[in-house]
Amino acid sequence: MAWTRNVLRVNLTSGSITHESLNMQWANDYLGQRGLATKYLSEEIDPKCDALSPENKMIMTTGPLTGTMASTAGRYSVVTKSPLTGAIACSNSGGYIGNEMKNAGWDMVIFEGKSPHPVYLYIENDKAELLSAEKLWGKSAWATDELLHSIHQDPLLRVAVVGRAAEKGCLFSAIVNDLHRAAGRSGVGTVMASKNLKAVAIRGTLGVGSISDPAKFFKATEDGKKILAENAVTGEGLPALGTQVLMNIINEVGALPTRNHQEVQFEGASEISGEAMLEIRKGDGKANLTTNGACFGCTIACQRISTVDKNHFSVKDKPEYHGNSGGLEFENAWSLGTDCGIDDLDAITFANFLCNEDAVDPISLGATIAAAMELFEEGVITVEDTGGMELRFGSAEALIWATEVTVKGEGFGLELGKGSKRLCEKYARPEISMTVKGQEFPAYDPRGIQGMGLAYATSNRGACHLRGYTVASEIMGIPEKTDPLVTDGKPALVKAFQDATAVVDSAGICVFTTFAWSLEDIAPQIDAACEGDWNAERCLEVGERIWNMERDFNLAAGLTGKDDTLPKRLLKDVAKSGPATGKANDLHKMLPEYYELRGWSPEGVPTDATRSRLGL
Repeated sequence: MAWTRNVLRVNLTSGSITHESLNMQWANDYLGQRGLATKYLSEEIDPKCDALSPENKMIMTTGPLTGTMASTAGRYSVVTKSPLTGAIACSNSGGYIGNEMKNAGWDMVIFEGKSPHPVYLYIENDKAELLSAEKLWGKSAWATDELLHSIHQDPLLRVAVVGRAAEKGCLFSAIVNDLHRAAGRSGVGTVMASKNLKAVAIRGTLGVGSISDPAKFFKATEDGKKILAENAVTGEGLPALGTQVLMNIINEVGALPTRNHQEVQFEGASEISGEAMLEIRKGDGKANLTTNGACFGCTIACQRISTVDKNHFSVKDKPEYHGNSGGLEFENAWSLGTDCGIDDLDAITFANFLCNEDAVDPISLGATIAAAMELFEEGVITVEDTGGMELRFGSAEALIWATEVTVKGEGFGLELGKGSKRLCEKYARPEISMTVKGQEFPAYDPRGIQGMGLAYATSNRGACHLRGYTVASEIMGIPEKTDPLVTDGKPALVKAFQDATAVVDSAGICVFTTFAWSLEDIAPQIDAACEGDWNAERCLEVGERIWNMERDFNLAAGLTGKDDTLPKRLLKDVAKSGPATGKANDLHKMLPEYYELRGWSPEGVPTDATRSRLGL
């Protein structure tokens, strides 16, 4: 079937590597990837454990559709307990390594314990070994990738790696694979580095195994690709402008968080938009955007490949950054640009290069720098703290400096690397941190998009747009248009998006397909690939089961319903411009109804009846 039915277990403490069979009962209950790996993690660790202790485990995992001919079927996830939030962490990535892992014959790799010295895991089909990473430790993710390809002399080797920031304990470190794709959020890279695991290098040539009904699967996937190609978002907007198609749109609707969420519109948005990336620069006669790219099996191709003007102050003395690299997406253009009040396209592109090079989450980084800028402008942080740098909104020089010291783990960068929650608590101004459960906000202000406020507050991994993207409905009208400024109907909308997204993440495909696909389009692909009857109703129940299981993990870890909230700034301070002028987020109107729809108590705890219904 679409599962390989194989699990690789790596005990880093002892150095032992063993093979075991996939628990197929769990696979039928949780599908794969996000859901299935979270089930394994929940069964195998104490949710109260220190996320950076050997007792925490880290699971690299694929879905049943990963590596197949389904569109976007190159996804893999990293599941662990987050050091940033203390909650469940599941960070999803594209690129090619997910396909390589599946083609090597593995549904998941479970890492446990801690190696006594730096190592990396090398997998070649059914052969797996831990090798010394002593010479790789202290190097950037890009340098490590290059060295591993040199060592193994295989251009098709796929590598996932942590950078220097993770080694230095940056709590929002990512795991970068294929140089420019990342399991980006919640500090999964920090957990990996805490285990003295520098990289995972995989070469797979076995194929993905058998599909339950090949003819049916071929038709279902071809039908799906046709829908994607004919859709205005997945067939036109994302290939042309990537997610940066949203910059001007979100700014116009008054939901673009600016200068650490003090404002909801940015006067410089058009200067760093997807359209701006296509404009020819005066400096070198080139555009920021070189071309687009695609992950394995993707027919959308939203990836950006960019260059920085080699005469720009940030790179003029750094020829190593004059070539093409991963370009801006909406989230990092927002966090490194708008949230910091910066409209220098080349500067924020270069800052994003640095995040890729050393495997750092640009959302948390930019939002943390923005919080530091507000603290600086209020006189709470001074040049004595920073070593002379003035951290002011709008300063591209300050952005580059802050990014460099954070990714290298130097000086004030060690403070920034703790995230905005801990930074603001240190300076006795916790209200300036724009986080939920300790994780920084993405690029949508919940005063201008009410449903996103509820989605942020209830997200199991902390503030996140990819756990319930109501923007699709509230702004883009997908699958139907709802008013972004009202709260009526939003609890049901958020629940529906959360449950459906859990299915997509667990299947091994990209959430961007849902701009065009519903579960009625996805279920036939799962059904043809996997044994059993996988209709849309069953898939949705699996999604609900996954969401409640994640909730139970967080409750066991010590989180409560009191953590389902937003910063006071978003609940009390009203928007000053745009369509949402005069509005704060009305979370208090939505949360009780959301709990009731979920089958949870007024305190946010799943009831016995809900657990029984879902088989938890």
